[in-house]
Amino acid sequence: MKSPCFLASVLLWPGLLPLVEAQPLYQMPAGVETRWASPENPGGEKGGGATTHSGRKGRPCMPLKAGESSVLAEVTGASGMIRRIWMTISERTPETLRGIRIDFYWDGCARPAASAPLGDFFGVGLGRMAKFESALFSDPEGRSFNCFVPMPFRTGMKVVLTNESKVDVAMVFYDIDYTLGDRPDDGRLYFHAWFNRENPTECLRDYTILPKVSGRGRFLGVNVGVMVNQKEFFASWWGEGEVKMYLDGDAEHPTLSGTGTEDYLGSAWGLGEFSQAYTGCTHAKGPQFCFYRWHVPDPVYFHTYLRVALQQIGLWDPTNVPLFRAARSRNFYEKSENAINWDNPNIAKYGLMERRDDVSSCAYFYLDRPENDLPALIRPDDRIRGLEPDQ
Repeated sequence: MKSPCFLASVLLWPGLLPLVEAQPLYQMPAGVETRWASPENPGGEKGGGATTHSGRKGRPCMPLKAGESSVLAEVTGASGMIRRIWMTISERTPETLRGIRIDFYWDGCARPAASAPLGDFFGVGLGRMAKFESALFSDPEGRSFNCFVPMPFRTGMKVVLTNESKVDVAMVFYDIDYTLGDRPDDGRLYFHAWFNRENPTECLRDYTILPKVSGRGRFLGVNVGVMVNQKEFFASWWGEGEVKMYLDGDAEHPTLSGTGTEDYLGSAWGLGEFSQAYTGCTHAKGPQFCFYRWHVPDPVYFHTYLRVALQQIGLWDPTNVPLFRAARSRNFYEKSENAINWDNPNIAKYGLMERRDDVSSCAYFYLDRPENDLPALIRPDDRIRGLEPDQ
């Protein structure tokens, strides 16, 4: 019979337990030790914390100048699991949130399994801090970053922060909480993350959330930022595109396909701000939207490969038609080679059209190997260009 603590955890976080150790809270796994890496003890050394200034809070943070890198945590020759990451920085602007990168390396590999801008990795899209709470990431008051995704390793790990912006960051605070001695098994997968941005996207071509990745694994979810192309599409609705997942032999058509962008998030008829365990929209002001979806209760497994895409399709309504007509716009619907005839007096009040907007995303997945062959993180200038600071 399961313990009361175990049952309570199932009720609170349905579907999350397969990602972590499913054991009663009062039990200890044999041979497992707890470590924290922080500026007070970056090596996670036993008895090595709080040594500066005789232990009187001598190094709670560290600077990270433009062009510098710092190893936040590192383990060699041991198995374990990163359990939680907390971080904050003193300069939280679009340039630093997109210009600073975080990389995760597993088992001594030379290529990072996860490589993304700092803000986007922690679910903060478009360089805009926002309060939100979810099962995997959170920002309780809009000033910090939290990650609760379990990240196992077999022989070692390294987490590196690199300031690719032009701004010197005076203070970086962080905790990386991990355990040592966790027993790896054949079914334990490695954590990966991949960032993308297309500015703008292309009409008639789906945006790439995740390029084709080979292996056996699980798609964990994605956070997305959209900056609407108002010059070409005014204030028309952008989110009719369907999320499509091609897996295990899919070619022209995917096995998994949604019905629209806000539908994929569990919302409907447009998109406003909300925050839930597995889905949310952290920013929906003017022409900018940031949102996330975690596939925890509804796992997406793949056995040979996976590719994830988002269609670039929007909707016109009666208020948009005169604007498109006056601008002599040449917008397309689906894969038709014919432009929409805005001068048609019998044009439908509502209709679908292809779009090109500024879309960015950070995708998260588990894979049965510590490296992937995905494209490297794009250049800092391409990550930052066009972002605006909070007003």
